[in-house]
Amino acid sequence: MRKIFPAICMLLIIHGSLHAQQHLLSGKYTKAQLAGLLIPQASWRPFPKPADRAAWSRSDTAAGHALIKRAEGYLHFEWPGIPAVKSLLIVRNGNRSEYQDIANRKRAALATLLMAEVYENKGRFIDDIINGVWSICEESFWGASAHLPHTKEYAGLMDVSQPFVELFSAETATLLAWVDYFVGDKLDAVSPQVRKRIYYETNHRIFQPLMTKHHGWMSSNANGRRPNNWNPWICSNWLNSVLLLEKNDSARTAAVYKLLGVLDNFLDPYPADGGCDEGPGYWGAAAASLYDNIAMLNLATNNAFTYAFRDGKVRNMGAYIYRAQISERYFLDFADADPQPGMAGSMIYRFGKDINDPDMMRFGAYYIGNRPKGTLGNYQFFRNLYALFMEDEFAHAEKGLPLPADYWWPDLQVMIARDHAGSTAGYYVAAKGGNNDESHNHNDIGNYIVYYDGLPVIIDVGRGTYTAKTFSGRRYDIWFNCSDYHNTATVNGQTQPPGARFRASDVSHSTGRGYSRMSLDIAGAYPQQAGINSWHRTIQLNKGKNVQVEDAIQLQKAGSLTEHLMTCYPAEVKQPGVLVIHGRDKNGSVRDFYVRYPAKLLTAAVEKVPLVNMEDEGVKQKWGDNIYRINFKAQDIAAKSTLKFVIADK
Repeated sequence: MRKIFPAICMLLIIHGSLHAQQHLLSGKYTKAQLAGLLIPQASWRPFPKPADRAAWSRSDTAAGHALIKRAEGYLHFEWPGIPAVKSLLIVRNGNRSEYQDIANRKRAALATLLMAEVYENKGRFIDDIINGVWSICEESFWGASAHLPHTKEYAGLMDVSQPFVELFSAETATLLAWVDYFVGDKLDAVSPQVRKRIYYETNHRIFQPLMTKHHGWMSSNANGRRPNNWNPWICSNWLNSVLLLEKNDSARTAAVYKLLGVLDNFLDPYPADGGCDEGPGYWGAAAASLYDNIAMLNLATNNAFTYAFRDGKVRNMGAYIYRAQISERYFLDFADADPQPGMAGSMIYRFGKDINDPDMMRFGAYYIGNRPKGTLGNYQFFRNLYALFMEDEFAHAEKGLPLPADYWWPDLQVMIARDHAGSTAGYYVAAKGGNNDESHNHNDIGNYIVYYDGLPVIIDVGRGTYTAKTFSGRRYDIWFNCSDYHNTATVNGQTQPPGARFRASDVSHSTGRGYSRMSLDIAGAYPQQAGINSWHRTIQLNKGKNVQVEDAIQLQKAGSLTEHLMTCYPAEVKQPGVLVIHGRDKNGSVRDFYVRYPAKLLTAAVEKVPLVNMEDEGVKQKWGDNIYRINFKAQDIAAKSTLKFVIADK
């Protein structure tokens, strides 16, 4: 019996909208009520202090031993300064990595030393912790050089008289706050100036700017683009640090109250379907950071915010991560997403548990243990603390990958489909509509990907290494951000431009016995010069058989076009109308896939994309030096034409 998904999805949207309350976090309690709910700073114990040896004996002792061993390598650590010229690289050659690598190394050392001291509790690591705190406090800027304003006044260096808050300055504040919480008494025994310095620097660099200045990430921009992951990610660190460090409970309450409104600026316009336009890699800092905020608020208020986990939108935001999975290693990677993002298994498990989603819990449990014991990660330090006290639960948790057969995000306009629910065997297809002003945008309306047995065949390259170009006016000078390096078309020499007005229309999705289909008109994704009246693209998975892509084109007059396909394998024209992609199976053996196309209308050619720029390093890390573009060209195609492609393994 045919299932008409548009109608069903509309019902789900209406249902989700009714249950996705506006001002979910800021509208529940008045400021006075919040003040009564927050546990005072002096008595708040989110996690056991090191002196509570009984509690720490019930934590993950294997992780403790590994942390102590790793921390011993940081004894007498020479804390590096960050030379000004490292910051200047961002304007001199676009390099942001050298600056960030030094900063990250220092913070990783401090976090490891801190947790080793918590576990051992003998004072052996305190001097090195003090050195680390002091060194970090003496940095001119806690953030990333790439996040400095792109103006002549800054020119690659921080104006220390005008502090502002971005991702990594907020992360630094959280780490210092947990140092103060866990070993503050030991720091005081050496000198009260250490904790005094922590508060002074955090208050000056973080708390005061957040309370007195509007930051762009706090709300939608002038063009109406809603906030991205910066909002909840920074808020999670703002929340951690102010709850831990601010001794004035009135100021503490005021900060949390403002923070709730900032979070709702992220949550209110978020689509009801929970789809993350930044992709699964950024989900860990977007929807997952929203979860971090709610979880920490519950710790600080004796669970006064648990109601948020019953909200339909929040539940969909959580479930997105397993719905967007292709296979164990691969995930959807539209826009700046990573094809192989790491999964924070313990956080995902906790999120699933709190929203009562057994599939999400199993999915999270599957990835617990992927990171070696004794490693804390570069960011979201506080997530480790929850995990350290859940080891026994994790050990007994059911593990598994849900791998839904079909899913449709109507707001995001993304379809996924696979041959078999719960299995990576056979074909997997994903396709997208949307617009060209999404967060971390690529110009990619009508793009699709094809995998087989969980491995790539037709790919979205995703993102490369971030440089000064990436988030600047030169973003679309980078090839993999452009439509002619996605599985889309160039029409009369025109590619898709960036901007919200370049979008898909007439978008629909349906499934039936043996197929899943997405249809959309991508004409609106191109400029007028392309001369397109309509371009109806249909992407259909015929389950267990093949993938069909059909373009019904109506141009203003006869013209030229090139249909592009991207792959990570060599390809060649076997004969006119048949192109073969020499893929690989899970054992590394060659497995050929065939793309059949109308040879009377199109001429096929294959080119290897040279990976020579700084941005390309990230591409090579994920795909190797193996990016190929297949071009199907028509020099004089009729104004009204239909192009049909079939992708199959035989």
